[in-house]
Amino acid sequence: MKTKAAVLYEMGAPAPYSESKPLRIEEITLAGPGAGEVLVEIAGAGLCHSDLSVVDGSRPRTMPMVMGHEASGIVREVGAEVSDFTPGDQVVFSFVPICGRCRFCASGRGALCEPGAQANIAGTLLSGARRFADSNATVCNHHLGVSAFSQFTVAAQESLVKIDASLPLAMAALFGCAVMTGVGAIVNTARVMPGTSVAVFGMGGVGLSAIMGARAAGAYPIIAVDKLADKLTLASEVGATHTINAAEDDPIAAVRELTGGGVENALESVGNEQVLIQAYQATKRGGTTITIGLPAPGKMFSIPAVSLTLEERTIKGSYMGSSVPRRDIPRYIGMYLAGLLPVDKLHTHTLRLDEINLGFDRLAQGLAVRQIVEFS
Repeated sequence: MKTKAAVLYEMGAPAPYSESKPLRIEEITLAGPGAGEVLVEIAGAGLCHSDLSVVDGSRPRTMPMVMGHEASGIVREVGAEVSDFTPGDQVVFSFVPICGRCRFCASGRGALCEPGAQANIAGTLLSGARRFADSNATVCNHHLGVSAFSQFTVAAQESLVKIDASLPLAMAALFGCAVMTGVGAIVNTARVMPGTSVAVFGMGGVGLSAIMGARAAGAYPIIAVDKLADKLTLASEVGATHTINAAEDDPIAAVRELTGGGVENALESVGNEQVLIQAYQATKRGGTTITIGLPAPGKMFSIPAVSLTLEERTIKGSYMGSSVPRRDIPRYIGMYLAGLLPVDKLHTHTLRLDEINLGFDRLAQGLAVRQIVEFS
């Protein structure tokens, strides 16, 4: 079948992207689902910094690639050996396909699924297949097993989570990355307890979701740190009790002053190693620093080694919110429907597919939180 899609042929194009147009909107060919695979019509696809890091070349992937990894849609066809989905099901995508059989999946750590990670690095589905080809018959790679910037996509059934049909479908896309990652970092990685202090550095979609999760978990105080005043205002609306403008004040000193020496849980969601150092320095003795953001692969950071022992400090990574998608996405949706997670506030812009390069300009300039490409 034919599908209109945003294809990235070369990374590192100069900004503004609305002029260089690194994502080309083309009609390409999509093969039908193979065994264990599902054809999905995309309803909504969010623009995330993880997409931008591929576009700008800071996180290399195999080209050409149909981009996008945060999405929702409707099942239109299922391949052989698919038992969990039927046409008409509404689904959210997991950007790591969870095989369910490797040592990490067996121990409840699906975000670290080994076959899923290998497929994502290779740009294939979980089976190793690629289902896209452009007008020159060049095979196109899949972005994180999703390839959401396409009217239709084929995904492994392990990349899909069936959701409650009462949720607005385009909005449901945000639960596949921003919400799962941010709320999951609070609930699964940090295991924040009521009354414990939290600071989140970086108020993008993931950081704001972490603020929501901290409020739902009963944390106090909940401190939002960013350089943009409008994002700090939004952080207050979704649950932050205090805000710090890092462009005006030293965030380390400000967090320490607010909390009498530092927070019990500091989360870095920028993907910047210098901000991670700030988050570590804002964490109290005995506390935990969690990194959610994805720095460029070559970046390093250093801390006083003695502090880990002398102060019983912990540094943890949180990928995909340490989530089990089929467990966590439905419960976060339930929390949203119950009014506990104001996810609607993350949605700042709606785009057509042919406006996607402009959308990445907004994202790079910090002018948007979550933009959703809606397909009709």
